[in-house]
Amino acid sequence: MDILIQQLFNGLTIGSVYSLVALGLTLVYGILHIPNFAHGALYMLGGYITLSMMTLYGINYWFAMFVSVIVVGLMGVLLERFVFRLLREAPPLHDKIAAIGILLFLEAFAQFVWGADFHTMTSPYDQVVNIMGLTFTLQRLLIIVSAIVVMILLYLFLKKTFTGSTIIAMSQSREGASLVGININKVAMLTFMISGGLAAIASSLASPINLVFPGMGHLVILKAFVIIILGGMGSIPGAIVGGYILGFSESLGATYISNDYKDIIAFVLLVVILTVKPTGLFAKGER
Repeated sequence: MDILIQQLFNGLTIGSVYSLVALGLTLVYGILHIPNFAHGALYMLGGYITLSMMTLYGINYWFAMFVSVIVVGLMGVLLERFVFRLLREAPPLHDKIAAIGILLFLEAFAQFVWGADFHTMTSPYDQVVNIMGLTFTLQRLLIIVSAIVVMILLYLFLKKTFTGSTIIAMSQSREGASLVGININKVAMLTFMISGGLAAIASSLASPINLVFPGMGHLVILKAFVIIILGGMGSIPGAIVGGYILGFSESLGATYISNDYKDIIAFVLLVVILTVKPTGLFAKGER
């Protein structure tokens, strides 16, 4: 029972990171209806910027994370303005090729600036806590709490503010949003900014328990795509639920099956769920 509880906690930690990454990915998909393969590179940049702020400039962890969110968010704005907006009327394949090109460019850029070595990010919350047989670091608890807070704030922003409602309106119908006076270009840029910020938060939270390196976004973005397919393309609740389902599945699978196959569990889960519900758990209606 102690092992089960421990792994459920670990699954909650992993799922929190996956959900944040998938949220940013599904927001962009809801607006532009394209899979942003460059999202993994934004996740990677978020980790590097936070690490650099802490090691080179001695900035504390939270302020370094804030800088990372701003920089990566602005990077998302630039990508929307100078890449994806120009391809808005182009064939769908062009968007995907451009996203892959951005991914390769940003990874090469990271390797040029920071090198190909693996880096460790220290955290002020590396203390180990033991409560009722459950052992964890404060950083893992921080990941869970911070992710939940961010998700709640994002929900309130989308549901309770006028700006948030324009994002929802545009995800439902771009043409309809334009007809009622919504500036679709500004909404698209804002969505990319939020998406980049979510990726930066996720990587800044996860890096102290993992490593920072140019390819750190590869597996994460693959799993994020699995999550948004599981939850239903463009569905925000689906991204959150799918992230936690995958986190729990990986954690329990690594313990009770084999740690060697934990990364395959995501794709097995994808096949199983789509066999039962091909449109995903929270599929949105046709636009």
